Amino acid sequence: MNIKIQAVRFNADQKLIDLVARKVEKLKTYHDKIIQVDVFLKLDNVVHNIKDKIAEIRVTIPRHEFFVKASSKSFEESFENALLSISNQIKRKKEKLAA
Repeated sequence: MNIKIQAVRFNADQKLIDLVARKVEKLKTYHDKIIQVDVFLKLDNVVHNIKDKIAEIRVTIPRHEFFVKASSKSFEESFENALLSISNQIKRKKEKLAA
C-alpha cells in the first residue's frame, strides 16, 4: 500500500502528518488489496477570515477507486470524518464482492 500525503496552501506539521499516516494504515484491515491512498489536506477560503480545513482521501483498489471530501474547522476533524466515510465505502464494496 502506497500512501501519499499532500498539504495544499500550507505547511503541515509533522504531528498532523504522523496522525494521518497512522490512521490510514488501519484501512488495510478493511481491504487487503489497497494499492494507493492519496490524502490531500487543503485550506479553503483563504481570502476570508474563516478558513475551512478540507480533507480529501482517494483510495485505489484493483478495478475501483473511492473518493471522499470532508471539511470542518480543524484538519483532525475533517480527516476523521473523511476516513470514517471512506471506511464505510470500502466495507460496503467488499461485502458486495463477497455476496
